[in-house]
Amino acid sequence: MTALHEFSGTSISEYRKVVLASVFDTIIEWYDFLIYGTAAALVFNKLFFPSYDPLVGTLAALAAYGVGFLGRPLGAVIFGHYGDRIGRKSMLIATMLTMGLATFAVGCLPTHEQIGIFAPIALVLLRILQGLGLGGEWGGAVILVMEHGTKEKRGFYGSLVQTGFPIGLVTASLAFTAIAKTAGSRVPFFWLAHTLSG
Repeated sequence: MTALHEFSGTSISEYRKVVLASVFDTIIEWYDFLIYGTAAALVFNKLFFPSYDPLVGTLAALAAYGVGFLGRPLGAVIFGHYGDRIGRKSMLIATMLTMGLATFAVGCLPTHEQIGIFAPIALVLLRILQGLGLGGEWGGAVILVMEHGTKEKRGFYGSLVQTGFPIGLVTASLAFTAIAKTAGSRVPFFWLAHTLSG
């Protein structure tokens, strides 16, 4: 017979799956969110803000990076509200789709040279969507883990979700370094989406 957690009634094996899924989900979300930072510093100033002075173009690309952080609190409110009403699991799936589709779209986005001012506008809108997805996912993943845990261990296991940020950061940096040099700067944006769907 499988042991159950006294607090939630979840079996230990099921709880481990919840923890691993939440940590993995957070790693993916942070990878998607942070891959933009590297691209903003290296290439997005030339692709989306080329009509500006190089310094101003880089600052504009980094400002678009910062817009993603503005979307995070709003994402936490929206997805947190519906997580309470509909369920956390379905909201985590929704946040992953929001983030994954926005990241993929950044990889496919036409440049300023191709569509003019609409390129940086679309880039900013996609960054807001990424922020919404990350804001909803991060808090939801922690709550999901803590709701299924025991009174004694739920804080510890909830803290494991926070490892998603540093692991996502390292993964994004390594992916951009390894792939961008050989295959181009856009590949890291849709490489993960293709890997997960395949």
